[in-house]
Amino acid sequence: MLLRTSYTSLITRTLSQLKRSPYIRKRLQSTDATAQLSQDVSEIKQLPPTLISKADQYRKEFIDLENELTNGTNFDVEGQKKFAKCSSVAETLKEYKDVWSEIEELQEMIKVDPTLKDDAQQELSVKIPQFNKVSNDLLGKLLPTHPFADKPCLVELRPGVGGVEAMIFAQDLLSMYTNYAHTHRWKYHIISQQQNESGSGILGAVLSIDQPGSYDRLRLEAGVHRVQRIPATETKGRTHTSTAAVVVLPQMADDSENSVSAYERTFKPDEIRIDFKRASGKGGQHVNTTDSAVRLTHFPSGIVISMQDERSQHKNKAKAFTLLRARLAEKEQHDKEASDIAARKEQVSTTDRSDKIRTYNYPQNRITDHRCSFTIHDIPGVMAGERLDDIIEATKAHETEEKAKNLLVE
Repeated sequence: MLLRTSYTSLITRTLSQLKRSPYIRKRLQSTDATAQLSQDVSEIKQLPPTLISKADQYRKEFIDLENELTNGTNFDVEGQKKFAKCSSVAETLKEYKDVWSEIEELQEMIKVDPTLKDDAQQELSVKIPQFNKVSNDLLGKLLPTHPFADKPCLVELRPGVGGVEAMIFAQDLLSMYTNYAHTHRWKYHIISQQQNESGSGILGAVLSIDQPGSYDRLRLEAGVHRVQRIPATETKGRTHTSTAAVVVLPQMADDSENSVSAYERTFKPDEIRIDFKRASGKGGQHVNTTDSAVRLTHFPSGIVISMQDERSQHKNKAKAFTLLRARLAEKEQHDKEASDIAARKEQVSTTDRSDKIRTYNYPQNRITDHRCSFTIHDIPGVMAGERLDDIIEATKAHETEEKAKNLLVE
């Protein structure tokens, strides 16, 4: 036992002396620096060469367009959009290459002179997140934009399974989106809202957010939202699960009577039927006394729209046509995307309404988006509209990654 202790002590003293050796210490520093460098490299999000090549094509096209502009060429609307896109990509590509050059210089500095490791690592801790952000920005600009990206939107909410609790949850989601619009100072108004006459919550609602570009911001909210919480009526403290469906539609035009009349004339007589009926619901002078309620049936698509929120038949008709136009636009875009997917013969994740895209777990103060596995522990902040952007950014980043895979295939 004494011999073993002496032997261990001898090894410890020998290692200590070796570490004090200038040569050994330099080798150890070099090894640590290499390990740290490998860790830093793994965190860098470089774009594939094919995407950089695509960005470079935009850069060259921007130079050509800039020369045309210098020579007095006037661009039409499409030409202006093209110039703006090429200019934006070229600028971001330059920043991408500049920051990457700085990272390469710092990496080389660590390899050549490990004594500068600490300073270089500190600088890398700033440059790598900066590079990753520029990389994501460049990737987003290379991807094709959604055809309705610049449109305002309609958010339609319906309770799912769960009875009254599902109706209350649908009401909570409506409040969340109105709070979100208010936080961003966007104009909005509720087109339709049907209250649950026998209790709390809503049977359905349509929210119009009039801010251009709001459709692109909120379109990934479409899907089935699930809530897990203890209802106020629960006496045994059991957690219930309920759902609500969210549909986000592009708003193709305003709901003014002139706009609706023009849109109505685009249909053939045998494509659409307009029915007028007495409004139903709680008492009131206009209920069951005038034919103010409107129902539109679009035969080619099978879409049926009912509207009775307003006392005026013309206003209900205008709102119904606004909703019909949005649903037809969404259906057309959905059919086109489905056709593209079938042509490429691949399986792509979508925001299909049958998918439970998100869970709101109140006992754990947790919201999880299942498409991108993003979790946030702040239900009050999200429902107040203040932290919904955190989830939206995560889902958009996930969508960008999926689209980038498709872009590489093409």
